[in-house]
Amino acid sequence: MWVEADEIVELFRGYLPYYLLIALPIFIIISPVCPVGASHEFPVYRMQQYDLHGVPHGCRHSSVNLEARSVAGWGTSRHCVVTRLDEISLDQFRELRTKAGALLIVLPNDIRSYSAEEQQYMLALEQTMLSEEVPIPVYFAAWSPQLQCILDEVSHSYVKDDRSDSAAEALLNSVSANGYQIVISTNQPTAKTDVNVATIQGKLSGYGVEEKLPTIVIVAHYDSFGVAPELSFGVDSNGSGVSVLLELARLFSQLYASAKTHARHNLIFLLTGAGKLNYQGSKKWLEDQLDGLEGSLVQDASFVLCLDSLASADGLYLHVSKPPKEGSPGFQFFKELKSVAETLHPNITVQAVHKKINLADEVLAWEHERYSIRRLPAFTISALKSHKNPIRTSIMDTLDTLEPNDIVQRTQIIAEALARHIFNLSLGSIFSENLGVTEDSVSSWMEFLGSQPRSPQLLAEKQDPTVISLKDAMTRYLKEVKVTHQTPDKRDPEFVFYDVTKATVNVYSVKPAVFDLFLTCAISMYLGVIYLIIQKFPVCYTMISSFIGPEKSKQY
Repeated sequence: MWVEADEIVELFRGYLPYYLLIALPIFIIISPVCPVGASHEFPVYRMQQYDLHGVPHGCRHSSVNLEARSVAGWGTSRHCVVTRLDEISLDQFRELRTKAGALLIVLPNDIRSYSAEEQQYMLALEQTMLSEEVPIPVYFAAWSPQLQCILDEVSHSYVKDDRSDSAAEALLNSVSANGYQIVISTNQPTAKTDVNVATIQGKLSGYGVEEKLPTIVIVAHYDSFGVAPELSFGVDSNGSGVSVLLELARLFSQLYASAKTHARHNLIFLLTGAGKLNYQGSKKWLEDQLDGLEGSLVQDASFVLCLDSLASADGLYLHVSKPPKEGSPGFQFFKELKSVAETLHPNITVQAVHKKINLADEVLAWEHERYSIRRLPAFTISALKSHKNPIRTSIMDTLDTLEPNDIVQRTQIIAEALARHIFNLSLGSIFSENLGVTEDSVSSWMEFLGSQPRSPQLLAEKQDPTVISLKDAMTRYLKEVKVTHQTPDKRDPEFVFYDVTKATVNVYSVKPAVFDLFLTCAISMYLGVIYLIIQKFPVCYTMISSFIGPEKSKQY
């Protein structure tokens, strides 16, 4: 049945135009094409930010509210680049740090699944990020299936646009695609004012007059370092050094507890803070010991033994700034170290590495250099041949990358060599099954230290739980245990820490900006047509009548 013209006239004379104007916005609001269709929330960890000797390091900003783009699809400072750590190159990062709006990096799910070359590349990228000041916010997130979906969607959107045959198709793809908005709401980072870097000291006094006995100082810094403070677990560097020091304290405390095995050597055990910031803890401790009015046992120390990164690689290296003279305590200890290694674990070779101190460098290579500068005989024992090995300052230095047996073997070598030197023995074994290095003891400390981040700014509180635990452990084995705190000079601080080390990112699923433009144009055109129909109704009526009239006359 045909619609009559009079019925159409009555329809437009009624309330239909008003219904359209009111209902249209409602339909748009409740339609599935919603500006925010879904949201996700993830914990993220901000890149390092600190100042050392007045030089700024790390990223300088924290807040983000930008559109997510892939590393291949971003274009302006209005984009937050979301990418995996293994998908970004060194050149791309250098471009991003100056031109992008922000950077969100998803960490590998299992670092062991990557080849050695791929792992070395990611380590090199991390070192590049640490070596340059980054003006944009940079965050890291642990891998998850939801984040992987977001990564795939962001990358797919770019590929879809890039492969379009025409500009019209590319525009249509842009309109129909789903995008993501990255929102991280934090305060602007500010410098911490209440900073206390703790150094823990304990000792075992030798048999006899303490001031007349030779003294050996055993040192390890307990903090870790990486591109993000909250991800810096530092199991090898320097959780392994701390674990070995505590095991040595346990073993020698039992020897010194018996009159038959109480050696004529003083042993000082030192856990220093801010080791990753140019060994500030050792520097401050030396100033207190050597520049004070009272005399110190350290002034006439036989040697200072520093422990650093002892769980990785295959060898054992004695790093020195000046080769020890033949016949000196340091020279004798090196000979004993080689002899014990050949006897106990022939697979571990012991070598000496000589490197002069370069005072022009911003950061010293090894901790023993702090003591060598003050003319104390010192050296560092490490499983790493070079101080430039990137694993020393990496967030990939975690428990799942190490074998407990490696650190146990090196602890046995160091403990036996130190005992032979103290008791002046060239052959035989000091430690037995009843009194010796145990894997449970070493592994427990490795697990404790590797279960929590230990970046210097996270341990800067006066009552830090990690520092308290380390002090309690030393108190069980040593005497005269005390904690000293270092606070930076307020006028000219050697180092400055900043807050905002972690945050929460909200990822909203949104339509791209071009969709808003397209929708605005469509609504404007629609309302314009309705407006013209209402204003030019006689003309429209005549046109409709011309189409309907003849058909109606045929019907009759």
